[in-house]
Amino acid sequence: MADAARQQDGLGDGGRRHFLIVAYGIQSHLNPCRVLGHRLLQLHDADGSDPVLATLSLPLFTHRRMFPSSGNGEPEGAEATDGLISCVPFSDGVDDGTTARGPEERARRRRASFESLSTVVARLAACGRPVTCIVCSMMLPWALDLAREQAIPLAVFWIQPATILATYYHYFHGYGDLIASHAADPAYEVTLPGLSRPIRIRDFPSFLVDTTGAEVGKVVNAAFCELFEFMDEQTRDVKVLVNTLDQLEPAALAAMREHMDVFAVGPMVGSSAEARIHLFNHAGADKTRYMEWLGAQPERSVVYVSFGSIWTYSEQQMEEIADGLRRCGRPYLLVVRKDGRQEDVSRCLEDVVKEGKGMVVEWCDQPEVLSHPSVGCFVTHCGWNSTLEAMALGVPVVAAPSMFDQPTNAMLIEEEWAAGVRGDRNGDGIFAGAELARCVELVMGDGARALEVRTKVESLKGMARDAMAPRGPAERNLRSFVLEVQTTDEARRKDIPQVHNHDEINAKLSQ
Repeated sequence: MADAARQQDGLGDGGRRHFLIVAYGIQSHLNPCRVLGHRLLQLHDADGSDPVLATLSLPLFTHRRMFPSSGNGEPEGAEATDGLISCVPFSDGVDDGTTARGPEERARRRRASFESLSTVVARLAACGRPVTCIVCSMMLPWALDLAREQAIPLAVFWIQPATILATYYHYFHGYGDLIASHAADPAYEVTLPGLSRPIRIRDFPSFLVDTTGAEVGKVVNAAFCELFEFMDEQTRDVKVLVNTLDQLEPAALAAMREHMDVFAVGPMVGSSAEARIHLFNHAGADKTRYMEWLGAQPERSVVYVSFGSIWTYSEQQMEEIADGLRRCGRPYLLVVRKDGRQEDVSRCLEDVVKEGKGMVVEWCDQPEVLSHPSVGCFVTHCGWNSTLEAMALGVPVVAAPSMFDQPTNAMLIEEEWAAGVRGDRNGDGIFAGAELARCVELVMGDGARALEVRTKVESLKGMARDAMAPRGPAERNLRSFVLEVQTTDEARRKDIPQVHNHDEINAKLSQ
């Protein structure tokens, strides 16, 4: 397969560069990866250079949800398209959207994913579109296996801020024991090389300071460890695209450029013509209704509340949010998905709706809502995609982080960029109503803090607009990445024999 994938000297028909973007099958990975594919495709349009091709490869379960009309969407079937880029699925051998349990099942799914992606690469080569670079979202072990076996250059699309890239890098390069030894002390500060400020334990990505011994944390950390080991082996051959802005995180980016080739290509926020992909059923959502309601509210008066595509509310949390919104006394738009909703939560929502102060919806077009002049703040779980959208659209943030990268993002929002405030959860992990109301008043009231935040978010909005502009920093950095990948690949093929270590691949696949 390696020969088939490289049969046209790595650049295919007419010198085309072809990036296979392999994404994890959840919305927080899918949407920025899709926008990245669009941006790569647009490089040709910008300067008339040789065309750049991009293909997005998703787990088969996700592909079926993204393209319901594709039927079973078998990997051997026809490609689909989102209107700009081709999308092709790969199979993990199960294809039901579940997470593997136990090392044996993880190894089976890893091997199946690798073999399916190898078939995808061979098919693309056979139709005159050989893959010249694999781009994987964060840590996908089967993408590393594919790059090794096929001798195709690999790039990592880091869909979180550069500060978290630095945090993970240093954790696996000398600071892991220090961080782990203080994981139970949320106030303990760790100073990492090159970052502009120390990071408290409570602000680290949750898996790095997990004290529960949960299996998911161990698996995720092992995958990150393998990713950085792979990058160390490849020296600077592995490029890293970061979904951030040069001006937003200059210290973290500079620190990481001492260790790897890093390109700030964000914010990967879709344009108005690039609707976000939603993988759950929202057929009952009435966009006209909530947009008309927003249009009837005063400017900067609405509290918009949404906790992302994964979060589900407990009855206690829903009651606290309802209490907090009552305390605020402001109009609100609250998003609570129907799928997975507990009956007690639905009853609580019915009581909230009867009060008539705001609107509850099961889904909304978040970028369009955030861009509406009536929205005054965004109460969010602080996922990075939502954080970037708030920043790009100039909306103050009330951060209520829970897990993953969210605590670090909240720290950056409040302390580094002054773009909002962070709310504290209580000992049971609940974001209390009184705390919600306090934070909303801080960013929407008449005090000095609110004025500071509103001024800052307008500045950040301008920064994001400049970064995304045609021939702006994001485009220039992405173009530099494409050229460096081509240069590195050509040098490697010219000077270094391609030797495939099949024993190493098989060892990795059996882990």
